[in-house]
Amino acid sequence: MGMFNWLASAGMTGFPQLAEAGGYSLNFDILEANIVNLVIVIGLLIYLGRGFLGDALVKRREAIETAIADAEANQKEAAATLAEEQEKLAQAQAEAKKILANAQTNATKAKEQILAEAKKEIQRIKDAGSQDTSASQERAIAEIQQRVTAMALEKVEADLKNQLGNNESAQRKLVDQSIALLGGNS
Repeated sequence: MGMFNWLASAGMTGFPQLAEAGGYSLNFDILEANIVNLVIVIGLLIYLGRGFLGDALVKRREAIETAIADAEANQKEAAATLAEEQEKLAQAQAEAKKILANAQTNATKAKEQILAEAKKEIQRIKDAGSQDTSASQERAIAEIQQRVTAMALEKVEADLKNQLGNNESAQRKLVDQSIALLGGNS
């Protein structure tokens, strides 16, 4: 408090016209007044604001330390979660590769099976076509043989009628030869 009184009395002696009026005043001399005013203001701030500023700074420090600790904990948790998710991603990629490999193997097997079945079907169709052709040929040959046989029989009958038609002795001779060939006696 003594300093405050000293400063007040020094201020009064610096401005005699204000001091005569009986009050305190500010000294507007820049070099002299700024230093004194700053010392007074800083002194008052330190004296009166020590508890308030100290508590505010302590609370602010605690809040900052808590925020830093929370941020570090969140960072560690995020790093652990990231590692887990990367591991899951790696497992999913490995599973996808397995599925793709199995799908390619199954596709290759299915392709081979389809090709084999197609070859069998083609061969069956060829065989059926060949059998149809062979059957058609055999039918045509049989039909031709029947016609040729029928024509030959007609020719033989016509020739026999012409040769044996009026000749009974030749007819009898032919019948006897036929019976002899069959194993009978006449």
